[in-house]
Amino acid sequence: MSNLKKNGYARYDLMQQLDYEGIEADYQALLDYFEDLPIDEYAKDLNRYRRYSRALVLPTSGQIEWLPTLTKDGEEYAAYFQGKFNPEYPGSYREFPYIDKEIQNNKLLQKIILFDYQETFWKEEDRIMPIHAGVHFVKLYVENDWDKAVSSPNCFHQDGEPFTFAHLIKRENVKGGTNAIGIPKAAGETFDTVNQDDVIEIFEITKPLESYGVEDSAVSHYVSPIEKGDAEEAGVRSVILIDYQQTVVADVDEE
Repeated sequence: MSNLKKNGYARYDLMQQLDYEGIEADYQALLDYFEDLPIDEYAKDLNRYRRYSRALVLPTSGQIEWLPTLTKDGEEYAAYFQGKFNPEYPGSYREFPYIDKEIQNNKLLQKIILFDYQETFWKEEDRIMPIHAGVHFVKLYVENDWDKAVSSPNCFHQDGEPFTFAHLIKRENVKGGTNAIGIPKAAGETFDTVNQDDVIEIFEITKPLESYGVEDSAVSHYVSPIEKGDAEEAGVRSVILIDYQQTVVADVDEE
């Protein structure tokens, strides 16, 4: 039994586990792409930048099919909905600039998506259907000593999707960005308010492609805000977040 299934969460080192010829160049392409992420329009004052795209993982072939985008004011966006699970945006769709096709086709990104997918587990009836993968590129960036960059939501939470994975791309000159896994009832709490008995593990991911995954129903999770470190350069923490959920198929009654 995998650690994810046994414990409700697991940690990984994908630079080692996915090691293949050319991984360094593919990682560099992802790293470079994060340099120019657009500002998160839903958090302009929180020093957060992001892109998002949606894909289907086909179980029989293991292929990834990227879903179409929305066009708004001449720009392409992908819509994201968490229902009641994000207390900052309850019941609301958010629309994010999509991930460019060249990066969608990046070999390392595709290997990460499939690695995560193979860690997930489903009911028999779900295993024969395509699985929806939401791919988020998120950068927290702080230039000044007084700046703070905040993830959403800024508390222990559950995402609403059955599985979520986080993969570090870059962490440089940062204080904070500390990860925590808690029991489900810790949702809504912060490090200042949570009952320590409800916290399972506290850790930081610091190396490229150091990662973790959670089974949403089994645990809650949190990453604290970041501040600039002691060096002169700006502080940055960049991650790829990938969530997985069933594809909903409605039954149609025939007359």
